Amino acid sequence: MAVRQGGSLVIGAEQEPDCADWLGTCSGAVWGEYIMKNETIPQAFTVAKQGADWVPVASPLMAGEPTITGDAQPKITYRLNPKAVWSDGQPITSADLKYTALQVRDGQDIFDKTGYSLITSVDTPDPQTAVVTLSKPFGNWKMLFSGDYGVLPSHLLAGKDRDAVMKNGYSFSGGPWKIEQWVRGSSVTLVPNDKYWGPKPHLDKVTFQFTADTAAAFQAFRSGQLDALYPSPQLDVIDQIKSGLPNANIQTDAQSGNLEALWMNNARFPFDSTAVRQAVAYAIDRQSLVTRLYGPLGSTSPAQSFNSPMLSRYAGTDFSTYHLDLTKVTALMTGAGWAKNGDGVWAKDGRPAAFTITSLSGNKRRELIEQVLQAQLKQAGFTLTIKNSTAAELFSKTAPAGDFDLGLWTIVDTFPAPTLDASFASQNIPGPSNGQAGIDFIRSNYPQLDQLLGEVANTTDETARRQAALQADTFIAANVVSLPISAVPNVLLWNKRVGGPISINPLEGPWWNLAEWGLVS
Repeated sequence: MAVRQGGSLVIGAEQEPDCADWLGTCSGAVWGEYIMKNETIPQAFTVAKQGADWVPVASPLMAGEPTITGDAQPKITYRLNPKAVWSDGQPITSADLKYTALQVRDGQDIFDKTGYSLITSVDTPDPQTAVVTLSKPFGNWKMLFSGDYGVLPSHLLAGKDRDAVMKNGYSFSGGPWKIEQWVRGSSVTLVPNDKYWGPKPHLDKVTFQFTADTAAAFQAFRSGQLDALYPSPQLDVIDQIKSGLPNANIQTDAQSGNLEALWMNNARFPFDSTAVRQAVAYAIDRQSLVTRLYGPLGSTSPAQSFNSPMLSRYAGTDFSTYHLDLTKVTALMTGAGWAKNGDGVWAKDGRPAAFTITSLSGNKRRELIEQVLQAQLKQAGFTLTIKNSTAAELFSKTAPAGDFDLGLWTIVDTFPAPTLDASFASQNIPGPSNGQAGIDFIRSNYPQLDQLLGEVANTTDETARRQAALQADTFIAANVVSLPISAVPNVLLWNKRVGGPISINPLEGPWWNLAEWGLVS
């Protein structure tokens, strides 16, 4: 649909990110990527749909497809587009790739070092060429300088405290937009980057208004105060859509990169017991949860793998064995030496099977899940207490410290590559040995699983890689290292006065091509 030049939009943003330092652990909320990072930080690879699959493609930052050579110690050669510049007019150079790589590899409090920890050197033979040498093969090498990170400007950040410069928003950009203002608790405003070397935005300004309350967001959308929404599929979202939204376009997609799961702290009582984890899996009716929460949006079955639908070729169906079965709960618990006490709660050595679940306050879908789980687990002989918190508290403090029993949150794939090692490999348990980096918050620590996930991450043979991924899935399910619930469908709504090639990118979010949006002519 043709759009005119100029004008502005106000878009509802369901979550406010904790920070804008995309390398740090504070950047765990994906909404920060949606509304700031993807619009301002250049990447080596982006994600595009080819046929039925979403695949990595070289971005406009690259002069061509990066190449990889060598077997034992691969070398990746990146050649940069000579037209690429930062918003201050300075060229984007190989020094920027080197700076970014070493910040991740050697930094403290880094969100995830996967792949970057294998870098032995970054050579910069000229400003447009960077050669990255790895200590061993890395099958997901296209994720480097892509996905959750990108490329940062060394001429503005080298020798400075990167986190201090970036965390509250930054003035530089290597994308079509730049951050004009971030008003904490209120909004983020983007304006065009007039130095961008590619097609420039049609709009003069886009404001992301923080609207955590779903009902209030829909009211603002109905009244025209908000031009677009990307709500998580709460029950009231389905009700709002069913009731009719005049002058609105709606897109839903059940094949997302988002997967909701119960995360069990394997190092903490009672989830340090495989039998207890298995018993909890048999105590939960996942099918009824999925039908109630997501059925109207096209998700009809529980997830049977921690690989999202975007990575289905690497996913098994091993979790299908777990369904509501109280007889198996009893067999597992009694077999592990547990017995019910006078309150009907499983106990062992004087300690009851009581635990706390932690998720995001104010998220009605998750609060409903918690309430249903509380009732189901009580029937099976477990005591569940609900204690929720903010995204900043949960993902920057509680989860990295392992200070939780059971967590309820979504794993989000932002790149079409299998990355379960980030969440399940022991080297990614945050701690002193890795500078508090990594997102293995559940303290998954199993040598056999580490080996399988290492094969998935490192092998470049696709057949061997898929086989190792399926074996890893089998191990995770057999030991119930944690429990997947369901893929979370995507829902995008926009006012009919908004035009452009609007569609959901299930890995990069709804605003992946915001520069092409505009007001209808």
